[in-house]
Amino acid sequence: MTKYESICLEIRKRIIERKYPIDQPIPDEISLAKEFNCSRMTMKRALDILVSEGLLYRKRGHGTFIVQSAIQNNKVNVVTNEAMGLTNLLKDKNVKSKIIKFEVQFPSEDICAHLAIDSKTPVYYIIRLRIVDGEPYVLEKTYMPVTIIPGINDEILNGSIYDYIMNKLVLTIAGSHRIIRACKPDDLDYEHLACELNDPILEVEHIGFLNNGIPFEYSFSRHRYDKFEVTTINMNR
Repeated sequence: MTKYESICLEIRKRIIERKYPIDQPIPDEISLAKEFNCSRMTMKRALDILVSEGLLYRKRGHGTFIVQSAIQNNKVNVVTNEAMGLTNLLKDKNVKSKIIKFEVQFPSEDICAHLAIDSKTPVYYIIRLRIVDGEPYVLEKTYMPVTIIPGINDEILNGSIYDYIMNKLVLTIAGSHRIIRACKPDDLDYEHLACELNDPILEVEHIGFLNNGIPFEYSFSRHRYDKFEVTTINMNR
């Protein structure tokens, strides 16, 4: 393991264990480099990894901060830097979208906490059924701040939101935090996923981050158990 990787592991551990105050910047690169007896470049490389993971974000002129929603209730279960979107992930298949609900609303306290916004920041509330090769695949419930992802409309929702973000808004999607749980189906699942009464639903709670560490998406993807599998990447190096 390299020096910057071992430093990254230790700082990630401190963040998750809340050794640093979440409402203040963490120590600056120079101070951390002295503590860990390394060069500033090595320290920057270690912190760059944590920024790409969505645990930290840099605010020009103010320092490096912890992304509060990333450690909300200690729910750092699955981390991935492969945030592609379903359309890009299944390029070899026919992916279509059915818009069930699309509106702008003011967020609840819980949504504010996960998106690191205040209650006066409007968000899109989107429910989409994604259909793959003619079969219902996943039911997505998504919240996105209008101020960060402007201009979403029906045309974009019928295609790929991630393509719009990356190619039209020219924003870089850096990574995400995901929590996977088993649930009982609800009325929307019965209606749109063609599941049976006792079929389990696998739900993925997802927070997506831009490369500046700002969360741009809070969503719940609900999958039929027979249409879902998980592949994870060990980020502990």
